[in-house]
Amino acid sequence: MASRINQIELQMMDMKKIQVLACSALLAGSLGWRGAAADVDFLKDIAPVLAEHCLGCHGEERVKGRYRIDSKESAFKGGSSGDTAVLPGKPDESELIRRITLPKDDDDLMPPEEGPLPEELITLLKEWVAQGAKWPDGETVKVAVKAPVVGDSPTATGGLPRRPVPPMPELPGQYQAGPKEAQAIAALAAKGIEVRPIAQGVPWKEVNLRLKGSEVTDDVVNLLKDIPSLIEVRLGNTKVTDAGLASLSTLPHLQVLGLELTGVTDAGLAHVAKLKNLVYLNLYGTSVSDKGIGQLSGLAHLRNVYLWQTAVTQGGVEGLVAALPGCQVNLGVDWGVAETKSE
Repeated sequence: MASRINQIELQMMDMKKIQVLACSALLAGSLGWRGAAADVDFLKDIAPVLAEHCLGCHGEERVKGRYRIDSKESAFKGGSSGDTAVLPGKPDESELIRRITLPKDDDDLMPPEEGPLPEELITLLKEWVAQGAKWPDGETVKVAVKAPVVGDSPTATGGLPRRPVPPMPELPGQYQAGPKEAQAIAALAAKGIEVRPIAQGVPWKEVNLRLKGSEVTDDVVNLLKDIPSLIEVRLGNTKVTDAGLASLSTLPHLQVLGLELTGVTDAGLAHVAKLKNLVYLNLYGTSVSDKGIGQLSGLAHLRNVYLWQTAVTQGGVEGLVAALPGCQVNLGVDWGVAETKSE
């Protein structure tokens, strides 16, 4: 069970599966030589995009929002929102297109972990829907099997040194929830907050408090400390404070934490630094600085940190990447993505 769940999370959390060169090659094949008026080929152009960016959360293993994208029927129908995901010929009325074009700080943006798709891929998906969203009968989207990277040659890595990938944390093979967990989940439900499994048949849970916004205070966050099965907590745009983050520091399996657009400061990151299984951290629009992110240097599993519109400098990013060579740190469109530098 542990390896199976880790595979699920690996699909969910591998935030940069397509390197710049590979993405450019895909776009050249799907957009560059075809021209805008050419037909979009589902198997060649669209299926690889869905497999790469969507299948980890909307496939057979994991079904977020009751939405699956691996078959035509389910991909077009949509999920728990009730909105039709794909309306052939009508990209402006298709929920799929709406979700991938939302602002990067919107909680409904898809894919949520990676941030917005490259503009070229968004254009490609829009064009596909506008052309009638052709999907051959019987075809399904499957996880792509990728050729291994051989060595660190410029050809294999696009001229850049290969970035090491931090290991995914291990989840216990057996987990039994205690009575406090059920009580905490019920208390949150009474406040209109749903704690739900990340997939059918597994004990690991997620909670998204962002939609409650200013209603979520430290008192609400304090209830989460009794739900150790949480592996994903979204607190963006809430009233959580540095003190409130102490409640999360006791969650032993937490892997995904969204704190964007909150009042969190460097002091709060002292609590975040105790989350030894953390893989993804969004601090967009907070007041954290170089001093604060330096406290994250002991998080060996950390793969992605989002820091745009913070007080963090390029020097602070370089310091964190030096301590965690596999960590991808994003400072936004003005600064780009910090990678490990070649010697």
